[in-house]
Amino acid sequence: MKKFIHIDMDCFYAAVEMRDNPALREVPLAIGGKSRRGVISTSNYIARQYGVRSAMSNYKALQLCPHLVLVPGRMSVYKEASNQIREIFHQYTDLIEPLSLDEAYLDVTDAAHCSGSATLMAQEIRQKIYEKTGLTASAGVAPIKFIAKIASDENKPNGQCIITPDKVSNFLNELPLGKIPGVGKVTLERLAALQLKLGKDVLDKGEDWMVRTLSNFGYELYQKCAGNHIGKVHTERVRKSLSVEHTYEFDLNSEQECLDKFPGLLDELQRRLEKQNLASNISKLSVKVKFSDFVSTTADQTANSLCNQVYAELLKKAYTRGGYKGVRLLGVGVGIKLEKNDEAQLSFEC
Repeated sequence: MKKFIHIDMDCFYAAVEMRDNPALREVPLAIGGKSRRGVISTSNYIARQYGVRSAMSNYKALQLCPHLVLVPGRMSVYKEASNQIREIFHQYTDLIEPLSLDEAYLDVTDAAHCSGSATLMAQEIRQKIYEKTGLTASAGVAPIKFIAKIASDENKPNGQCIITPDKVSNFLNELPLGKIPGVGKVTLERLAALQLKLGKDVLDKGEDWMVRTLSNFGYELYQKCAGNHIGKVHTERVRKSLSVEHTYEFDLNSEQECLDKFPGLLDELQRRLEKQNLASNISKLSVKVKFSDFVSTTADQTANSLCNQVYAELLKKAYTRGGYKGVRLLGVGVGIKLEKNDEAQLSFEC
């Protein structure tokens, strides 16, 4: 029987700022810079009571919470805290899959600590994180990987949730499908139209019906709801894409104004590709445009190297879709060509 722990820091960036500046502890706080066109990366729990959420524009956040305190991020400080947390993980296992600076999966199946109790290990890890960094973490423990991730959100902040093997079946039966990693808003709407809302709804339809109706996704969803997909911790994450984007203080009001911003974006993209030794692994080029009404669109084309002309053509295609509205965000990116062994690893990893 596998033993997975999912550790998720509580409002990580905001928590670091509150730790380092006690004056911020009792006020609604968000990380996102001071520009009205900035985007919230995270907020503390006080701000969340007003509806302030990550990926929300600063402008919208301030509408919801006029006395919101906005501070710019300090990525070097967050990375330092993340490294301290990672060191604690390694005291228990080397089977660690970081998802971001503030969350990771741990496979502690064969760990000898705490007489092999994943529950006690999760408690110890959270306590050590607090003692070393002054930050709180939440944890989920389960014999199935994706369930551990869901469980870590159940008792936030500063709590943990244990789904023991005997509770897995009931947990999955009553699980809202929107909580399963990989089931997004559009997919959830499609499932609801098929009268699929909980794990037991999927099981009632049966595997054959799910495959006929939803193809490979139907098969994967059925396996997860049936508790058959245990999952595996991947110690090396495989990058499938790389992009650079920027939100502008004022709208760009023509295609040419957008094109004028491309040199800086492409230079940054080129630097990041070279830094990660991915320049020879390009499989496609892509452009993202977000308009003044927050509607986004993307355009892409197969390619094996950066090409200014292709990016210009992709921009034209994406820009005209917006009916020539103002543009608030531009992004340029590439798809990354995977080796065959990487493709196998990515096929079903949650």
